[in-house]
Amino acid sequence: MRPQKVVFVSGSFFVLHPGHLRLLRFAADCGDAVVVGVYDTQPTPGYPHPEKRAAALRDLKLATEVVVLKQGLEKYLRELRPAIIVKGKEWESIANPEAEWLSDWNGKLIFSAGESTYSNSVPAAHERSHPEGWIRPTDYIRRHGCHGDAMRAMVESFAGLKVVVVGDIIVDEYLQCEALGMSREDPTIVLSAQSSEFFVGGAGIVAAHARTLGAEVSFLSVVGQDDIGRFAAARLDAYGVQAELLIDSSRPTTLKQRYRASGKTMMRVSSLRQHEISLELQAQVEGLLAAKIDAADVVLFSDFNYGCLPQPLVTALIERARAGRALVAADSQSSSQLGDISRFRRAHLLTPTEHEARLALRDHASGLHQIGFRLRDLTQVQAVLLTLGEAGVLVVGGEQSTSALAADLLPAMNPAPKDVSGAGDSMLTAAALALAVGADAFQAAYIGSLAAAIQTSRIGNLPIQAQELREAMT
Repeated sequence: MRPQKVVFVSGSFFVLHPGHLRLLRFAADCGDAVVVGVYDTQPTPGYPHPEKRAAALRDLKLATEVVVLKQGLEKYLRELRPAIIVKGKEWESIANPEAEWLSDWNGKLIFSAGESTYSNSVPAAHERSHPEGWIRPTDYIRRHGCHGDAMRAMVESFAGLKVVVVGDIIVDEYLQCEALGMSREDPTIVLSAQSSEFFVGGAGIVAAHARTLGAEVSFLSVVGQDDIGRFAAARLDAYGVQAELLIDSSRPTTLKQRYRASGKTMMRVSSLRQHEISLELQAQVEGLLAAKIDAADVVLFSDFNYGCLPQPLVTALIERARAGRALVAADSQSSSQLGDISRFRRAHLLTPTEHEARLALRDHASGLHQIGFRLRDLTQVQAVLLTLGEAGVLVVGGEQSTSALAADLLPAMNPAPKDVSGAGDSMLTAAALALAVGADAFQAAYIGSLAAAIQTSRIGNLPIQAQELREAMT
């Protein structure tokens, strides 16, 4: 006999993602037991059979019972007579036949996407075949044709692409420390710096990734009149990047110091200014980039909201790039500052975190799929790669479709990252280059995720080589 207050949730569950976990946890809070119904549909052979999807839901151990709805939804619900049916927020503004059925036994219909603060971890079937123990997402590879030879051929096609990168350059200093313990004077951790190493980050590492992946790269950013700026110029030159670093006397070159001990970052200190560059500098940037963008295959915006990319400049550069038929991709980071990824309207690819997407949409209630679809449609882009930390990336493509098949979850391939800094930069770069040589959104996300796995397997930002990306495609 089932408990008195049964909560029912239904769906296709083609690919489990964090949004499903959030919805099921919300449902569990609404009653005594959760029953999940899986629709008896099989859109393409590449997606798991309904029985396999039901088994994956049972493995989550969030539901009391999981059934495949072979007899149809209405007939099953009239037999079950749940006290509550929970549906996603996206269903709230349309007609729902369940409301009429529930009225026959005084049941209630509730709309929610669950809490976005819940863990993103999703168990998934995969293989670990890489020497470093990386995840091989076999189902995703099969569904989207991400087979080794085809993906390696795409990476080889990066050679000769003309790429323009513009955005905020950052220099990262990693200070390796010994933890001495707690101060006797106050509750402060005491560190003793042992060594330090500098890396080019931000838009600079995006340019470096593109260059070492085979492209011809022009890069433009703004630096201060200081040694950090001179270091960045020298390092970019060593990487083979054609860099124009304009001097802005009103700001220092952005420096981020990471104090690390025992393999972990204990503290970060940033030296920067966040005001917009002057109108004179904006005009100089636009003038310097005009001819380069006209000849470009790809234009990449790497925005950290430190002032290098005022909105009028972004709009003008995107319009010029689209007029020249260049592929445009953008990332606008909002981890420790405010940003708005939606300001890159009419780009082709955006790579925000879930937090950044929700900030742009001012929407903290809708489900993950709807967040991806809404951002895609608002910005009129071809694809959104919604990054979810340890859960991987929700790929939203499908040319304006809102079908469940227009989105798919690609698990994070490196389950034990050493340093997550720079993962987004490497994904943006590799995914954009892949789109430029003919990949679809799902294939581009796969190549971008492999690049992120390589980046997070080491400490500090180092440019990813085309050869190591090809070798990772086992």
